[in-house]
Amino acid sequence: MVTMNDLTTIYDSTRGIDTGRTLGEAIETGLATDGGLFLPKQIPAVNPESVSTASFLDMSLDVLAHWLDGTEFTDTWRKRVMDALSFPVPIIPLDDGLFICELFHGPTLSFKDFGARTMARLLGDRLSRTGEERVILVATSGDTGSAVADGFAGIGGIQVVLLFPGGGVSEVQERQLIAKRPGVHPFRVEGSFDDCQRLVKSAFQHPSWSSVPLSTANSINIARLLPQMLYYWWAVLNVTKGLGVKDDPLVCVPSGNLGNLTAGVMAHFSGMPAGGFRAAHNVNDFFVRFLNDPGAVTGSTIRTLSNAMDVGAPSNFERLTKLFPGFAMRGMLSADATTDEQTLATMSAIHERTGYLPDPHTAVGIHSVEQGRRRGDLSGPAIIMATAHPAKFPETCERSIGRKPEEPERLSRLREAPKAVTDIAADIHQLAEEVRLRTGA
Repeated sequence: MVTMNDLTTIYDSTRGIDTGRTLGEAIETGLATDGGLFLPKQIPAVNPESVSTASFLDMSLDVLAHWLDGTEFTDTWRKRVMDALSFPVPIIPLDDGLFICELFHGPTLSFKDFGARTMARLLGDRLSRTGEERVILVATSGDTGSAVADGFAGIGGIQVVLLFPGGGVSEVQERQLIAKRPGVHPFRVEGSFDDCQRLVKSAFQHPSWSSVPLSTANSINIARLLPQMLYYWWAVLNVTKGLGVKDDPLVCVPSGNLGNLTAGVMAHFSGMPAGGFRAAHNVNDFFVRFLNDPGAVTGSTIRTLSNAMDVGAPSNFERLTKLFPGFAMRGMLSADATTDEQTLATMSAIHERTGYLPDPHTAVGIHSVEQGRRRGDLSGPAIIMATAHPAKFPETCERSIGRKPEEPERLSRLREAPKAVTDIAADIHQLAEEVRLRTGA
């Protein structure tokens, strides 16, 4: 059994060289020095019966106590988490045993707010004690960047460099990314998300970046995954305890870089009941192919309507293969791929049938479950994690249901907000020059 004191030194790299890190060190470092990703050596056990469902925050504090008490954040983490996660997480029953867990009620209308806001406060807490500074280098396929920009803006000792693919995010997402914020520097990269992600990974090991105090807030960083575990606990306990569903529900996760799925798996391994996980991909389907054929290889990114999932080579696949030795992954995880045509049809059908309008990523999840049921692969209750607000994809919604959704005021404000963005090639040397110029690193 893992004790709280043990938790201060049990974060190891997936590649086995950079080991024995405290949580604070793992958060500040981001990517391990051997190029791997940090995972806890042992996952703390959480008894579901001891977890409160009185509110999302009450539940969050109960679960995170097993992860954060006994670390350097012992005296401060509760205040940081309560500040970071001060927004609702509704569970919406649809029909046919389908439930939607809406994760888009934070400041940037995306599930990325959970991880980005919590990480920003924990890292800022650590830097305030060490007196160090960090440049957060982030690749985004849509929603990560705006959540990181909003969550980290103005925090002492931190500057943020955002890389996003030109033409690879929606107009609303780009508007969120390039809004001028203190300490945030957006770069529009000529290339795909995978090009942006390669630049991030290369920077950590490239000689021309050796003087830059780098960290990352992508799902590469373990601090992103810890708070993302919370909404899985919340959704499952509310459906089983609150809504009286007897069978452990399947949890369906719209998936791209596989960080969100990894967080759900970690929640399950810590004690959260679940009837399995469904990774719902668009046509960027490496993980789907891998589950059918362990020899599958990653491919080039294909642009789709569910653009935040347009990832050809998912980083967190490395974590999943460490969490699941051998063939164990196939016993708990299933996956399939959904086309743009199927995404649009699902958005339209769900809206007509229930009045609910999912965004394209959530629609991929709904289609995945319904298709699995039609094929006989899936049965029983299912929770679909709704990862973004439909108003972030107005053109896609209009193609599906014939009109654009009403735009929340927080998006409308950004139309007139000051903007800042730099266009660059997918070149590590050019990026290094531009980052030094803007951050002084």
